Amino acid sequence: MVYPEIKILKSNPSLEGLAMFIPDVVFSTATGIELKMQIMVPWYENTNQKETEPPRRPLIVFLQGSGWTFPDVNYEIPQLAEYARNGYVVATITHRSFKDGYSAPAFLQDSKTAIRFLRKHANVYGIDPNRVCFWGTSSGGNTAMLVAMTGDDPRYKTHEYAEYSDSVSVAVQCFGPTDLVELLANSPDLSKAQEHFGGFVGGQLIEHIDLLKQMSPYHIIEKDKNYPPLLLVHGDADTLVPYEQSEKMYRALIDNGYDAEMIRVENAPHEGSFWSRELHTEILDFIKRKL
Repeated sequence: MVYPEIKILKSNPSLEGLAMFIPDVVFSTATGIELKMQIMVPWYENTNQKETEPPRRPLIVFLQGSGWTFPDVNYEIPQLAEYARNGYVVATITHRSFKDGYSAPAFLQDSKTAIRFLRKHANVYGIDPNRVCFWGTSSGGNTAMLVAMTGDDPRYKTHEYAEYSDSVSVAVQCFGPTDLVELLANSPDLSKAQEHFGGFVGGQLIEHIDLLKQMSPYHIIEKDKNYPPLLLVHGDADTLVPYEQSEKMYRALIDNGYDAEMIRVENAPHEGSFWSRELHTEILDFIKRKL
């Protein structure tokens, strides 16, 4: 009997290209609500030996869009796992919802708490605390810009892990609103938008317009600040958050001397076919270059 040739492959002692999943890690309990994140880490040779610290890797903190309600931490896990397989620790986070009475800036405070939690536990998850990227989509994209522009701002720092920094080295925002005042004014359903943003600011809009501006990255740009490199990505067929929101933010960043790049995705809506392997390659390339 002649047997087909047996294929021989080399082993992978470094476990390169593999990742493990750590679910439901509680990062905040300060308000009586457990906020959890899902963490993906690259496998390494001594993953199961607790006495050995994992090698330090750059961190990506990801926030899925939710209209500032309660983000779905699992939505992009299949895609984000590829970043972990490429050598990044990836944490998908959530925050309190304004629909439960936690108006702005609770979402921003919670996002910063997650960053500080991860820095505090850097040795546990193998994180390099000096290389942190914050990436968000839609309202999470808005948050990514605010996180990037308000590093260690005491207005948004809670007492949890307060001794650690919540600044980031890089930020990526996908189809996030940059000017909430303009977004509200141009809404095709003004009454619905007023109700939504009224809940977001926790009261009558006319009385909280300053808060709406504070949560608008376009309105808080200042010269000579220590903003990290920022990538803006937006589909030009987005009917929920217009493409122009990102383009005017991009131009404002460049006009003020900041390191910013932008990608326009042709005929792309909000989510859905916005995504592609090519786009993920571009985002990963930006993070590698800047982080």
